[in-house]
Amino acid sequence: MKKKILLIDDVPTIGKVVGIYLGKEYDFQYVENPLKAIELLNQNKENIPDLIICDIRMPEMMGDEYLHYMKNNGMYKSIPIMILSSEESTTERIKLLEEGAADYVLKPFNPLELKIRIKKIIG
Repeated sequence: MKKKILLIDDVPTIGKVVGIYLGKEYDFQYVENPLKAIELLNQNKENIPDLIICDIRMPEMMGDEYLHYMKNNGMYKSIPIMILSSEESTTERIKLLEEGAADYVLKPFNPLELKIRIKKIIG
């Protein structure tokens, strides 16, 4: 059975591009904001992703707030969350990794590097 990956990014083009690269190997799902991701997880508790990839700068709820929410929620805290962002601040990266992010990948990203980092997290 394919492992499940959920991508949260407010730019639909990123959703399409990542879906193209990961869609053959993984059961890939895309939503455009963290609130929709929370709604999706709460609606279907049997369909929990093996990995969540999340942008930081988004309307409605920021990626760091989402990470904090997930890591403090007993039901979801074990789901690894990879940050995929154009935010280059070392301070921001360190803060998010300390808060529980499994990895931090900068946009623009190399698709092969993204796949390798995903494999290291979910096998």
